[in-house]
Amino acid sequence: MRRTIIAAIAAAGLLLTATACTDDEITTAPSKAGAAEESKKAEPTEPAAEEEAEKPSKDAKVGDTIALKGNEGEKVDAVLKKWVDDAKSADEFFKPADGKRWVAAQFELTNTGEKPYVDSPSNGAQVADAEGQRFGATFADIADGPSMTSDANVPQGEKVLGWIVFEVPKASKVVTVQFALSSGFASQTGQWKVS
Repeated sequence: MRRTIIAAIAAAGLLLTATACTDDEITTAPSKAGAAEESKKAEPTEPAAEEEAEKPSKDAKVGDTIALKGNEGEKVDAVLKKWVDDAKSADEFFKPADGKRWVAAQFELTNTGEKPYVDSPSNGAQVADAEGQRFGATFADIADGPSMTSDANVPQGEKVLGWIVFEVPKASKVVTVQFALSSGFASQTGQWKVS
């Protein structure tokens, strides 16, 4: 019964994602550097290396923040906090389908707007592999930590943190994670490189 309900919810999310606008803006440049980048800047460097370190990264990666806007004026600083390429189930009963594996992205979403951020964050997330195949989120609990809430209602200045899980073929090499507000219908999408 649980798998049937989860499959129905996932199918509805995929349908919503598939019908989203195709003229989206993809934002790959981080708004703020992640903790790893900040520690690199603190290390002494040669003059030529300093110039290179001062240039902002062209592609956001794990730890970087991308400022995103939604369709109703929502504003969120989205951080891809962690990435797991082979996520393990939180229980012994619910596992990926045969020939598949779970990958997972931990997002921290901080409401920087003037109104509450109300959304189902996993609806606006997807991953892409090196072949160009894209995969929407699936509902699963993993051992790495709590799942992202399906009904975020985040007041101004507060944040929500959780894992979004994706089921991909075992052979797929996932290269990017994307996230958009408004359940994936926002005209702006953030993209992070994970490999």
